[in-house]
Amino acid sequence: PAVVSVHTKQRVRVNTPFGDDPMFRRIFGIPEERIAESLGSGVIVDARRGLVLTNHHVIEGADDVSVTLDDGRTLQAEFVGSDPDTDVALMRIPAEKLTALTLADSDRLRVGDFVVAVGNPFGVGQTVTSGIVSAVGRKGLPGLGFQNLIQTDASINPGNSGGALVNLRGELVGINTASFNPRGSAAGNIGLGFAIPANLAHEVMRQLLVYGEVKRGSLGLE
Repeated sequence: PAVVSVHTKQRVRVNTPFGDDPMFRRIFGIPEERIAESLGSGVIVDARRGLVLTNHHVIEGADDVSVTLDDGRTLQAEFVGSDPDTDVALMRIPAEKLTALTLADSDRLRVGDFVVAVGNPFGVGQTVTSGIVSAVGRKGLPGLGFQNLIQTDASINPGNSGGALVNLRGELVGINTASFNPRGSAAGNIGLGFAIPANLAHEVMRQLLVYGEVKRGSLGLE
């Protein structure tokens, strides 16, 4: 019940070969904008305050975000803040009869530990997959920012992003964020899934609550 489905809507401008000519738009019935919708997952980590962790890429650019709970309720979500570099975002929903997951110490994870991924893959509804921790501290993946990822062979497919990776005590050890497949994410999972460690997600959440952003030291080098 602590894992939720995240629905986003975004107004996207419709481009045409005729540019912005309003006469052509009227003749051909081309709208100025369309509504793009997408699905992801999230995890309630504080039931009293209604705090939900998800991925930055799940809610990036969204004009409207709603959360559907396991009991069928759909609630409007308030954006608290996000950190693109770690792909962590924090939302707030009305705190009524919520269930939260306890955060584990993800630094204690070891290769071979059993884990379970919970999310909403392909929008089919809440789904559970099991596997083991394949690696910790994984870096060097293309297209992601700061990386210190948990690798798992528990299936993580499109729509699982932002969902929970839990240990066998039901504690949150990671936020599912990506899967790797040379044929593209739509091809499904081939045993290469990645999650943001709970300790990192918790520190990002703490800073987002205090500052609204993540503040990092800089050496002035790149």
